[in-house]
Amino acid sequence: MRSPHRECTIGLVQMSCTADPKENLRKAGARIREAAGRGAQIVCLQELFCSLYFCQEENADWFDLAEPIPGPTTSALSEIAKECGVVVIGPVFERRAAGIYHNSAVVLDADGSLCGTYRKMHIPDDPLYHEKFYFTPGDLGFRAFDTRYARVGVLICWDQWYPEAARLTAMQGAEILFYPTAIGWHPAEKAAEGERQTAAWTTVQHSHAIANGVYVAAVNRVGVERPLAESPDRPASYQGIEFWGGSFVCDPRGEQVARAARDCEEILIVHCDLDLIDQTRRQWPFLRDRRIDAYEGIGRRYLDAEPRR
Repeated sequence: MRSPHRECTIGLVQMSCTADPKENLRKAGARIREAAGRGAQIVCLQELFCSLYFCQEENADWFDLAEPIPGPTTSALSEIAKECGVVVIGPVFERRAAGIYHNSAVVLDADGSLCGTYRKMHIPDDPLYHEKFYFTPGDLGFRAFDTRYARVGVLICWDQWYPEAARLTAMQGAEILFYPTAIGWHPAEKAAEGERQTAAWTTVQHSHAIANGVYVAAVNRVGVERPLAESPDRPASYQGIEFWGGSFVCDPRGEQVARAARDCEEILIVHCDLDLIDQTRRQWPFLRDRRIDAYEGIGRRYLDAEPRR
């Protein structure tokens, strides 16, 4: 007998942030309620939504923003999830212990209960993205969570460039991969590199959807942000990061079904037909045809060529 048709509606909250965490949390709460009012059943917030993107600089004072899980942010989001009957995916700057901090996200079920926590596994260290200074790499592995409306996986920003992360999450039954993100342009590079960078960001996540036969939802922030503190190492002409928005959802066939604007706040509401996952995997049986007997090298950093004889 054919199982009942399965579907759900997701909401992505794309917003700008201020230096006031309480204001950011109030704003996010209002956006979650609005998304729920528009039919969303699973609502995802962007990476580090409670603060500015402080990783543009190495400043130990920013560690004061971190909080435990459970903590004030998760408690507030839990109440909203319960009030609205929605699943909430909430990124948190997690204080695990003195000197141990993670870039994390909680999954809160529609009754407000904590389904679980994901800790960002891949930590970048690039100009203006000094995340290794702040975040300990995740140690919970790649995870999928059962919620009232769907089984979801959560990966965070830099994770989105790694096919291994998407694959291992999908292999645990995730039907939707959510990527809370904070990605933008160095303003000086935008004219020459901007379109290429955004195209690469979109392409790699479309490939995750196709290769794994799942929905992929990426939620980014918008606005120009720069560190509050002045630094003698930073030129007076420094403009910060222009976050490029463009939050989107693509289906298991890799087709983009909705995309937000690049330059303004937006709540993206998208209907997901979960039966499409099975239909797509029947036509493109990539998981069936994997050669699991031949991938022993994937756990190595690099496969050096054998010396020539």
